Amino acid sequence: MKVSMQLHQIKISHKRKHARRVARGGKRGGYSGRGIKGQRSRAGAKIRPAIRDLIKKIPKLRGRGKNIFKSFRAKAVVVGVSDLDNKFIDGGVVSVPELIKVGLVKSFHGKVPRVKILGNGSISKKVTVRGVEVSRSAKAKIEKIGGAVL
Repeated sequence: MKVSMQLHQIKISHKRKHARRVARGGKRGGYSGRGIKGQRSRAGAKIRPAIRDLIKKIPKLRGRGKNIFKSFRAKAVVVGVSDLDNKFIDGGVVSVPELIKVGLVKSFHGKVPRVKILGNGSISKKVTVRGVEVSRSAKAKIEKIGGAVL
């Protein structure tokens, strides 16, 4: 004969945990650690932090993060004129793919970065620059030797 379990035979394997009911005698009786009167002694008293109100009164900081003025545009990779002198031959063409081939610039996850040539150092070889941003001083140095910036 098969006997099935009945409701009165079920026992709880762990103690039931009740939310602590304060101000009903025992350890947290009386005013239940809230003091006597005032806003903070009442039920449901949620007071906003005062610093938040102060920040919202200052127009510059309202609704702004720390890096609000940061540009989304990626910064250009900087290449000096002296680097071109070391890596390129006389009469060579300087372009972004050529700069990647030579090893002055690395592609990032298959994307070609912005490149800017600055006038750091000196150059003695005639080069033609195509499709690359060039500073005024670098342009002057390249054109002084007989190179071209297109």
